[in-house]
Amino acid sequence: MSLMNPLRRVALAAICLFGLGCSLGTFAEELTPMTETPWAPDFDLAGPDGTRHRLEALRGKPVILNFWATWCPPCRAEMPSLQRAWEQVGDEGIMVMAVNVGEELEDVQRFLEQLPLDFPLPMDTDSKVTQRWPLRGLPTTFIVGPDGRLVYKAVGEREWDDPEILDQVRALKR
Repeated sequence: MSLMNPLRRVALAAICLFGLGCSLGTFAEELTPMTETPWAPDFDLAGPDGTRHRLEALRGKPVILNFWATWCPPCRAEMPSLQRAWEQVGDEGIMVMAVNVGEELEDVQRFLEQLPLDFPLPMDTDSKVTQRWPLRGLPTTFIVGPDGRLVYKAVGEREWDDPEILDQVRALKR
């Protein structure tokens, strides 16, 4: 563990709390349309099992792309619903993926021992990928359209298996 790691954790905790504060004013199942639809920044990140995940490889299908951390209570709380969403839409050509922000492999592995997840969990250990995305707090989730553009954004915790949310994502396939 580096000397900067505790400072990074404090900074990331502040981001998480800011994200939680932002989410208090939103409806739990609301997805906010992006006012502009910029290209989603590509990434190539390894997951806890060493598998490489590249966003560009998912072109042609909608992607529910969550940014999270194990120390963030609302992030932890929404993980079971992301798993249930994955179980519902994975066979429909919709990807669910959660990018862990700024943590070490051991932290993510400990979390997965408590809550097994089987959707992709790329790890942005140095937060360089996350910095290229338009987010200000954790959890933040983007819905990336099949064309690779950002369509929706959700700041704060959601129930990702809610039928209204999944129907919005399914509509992107048409």
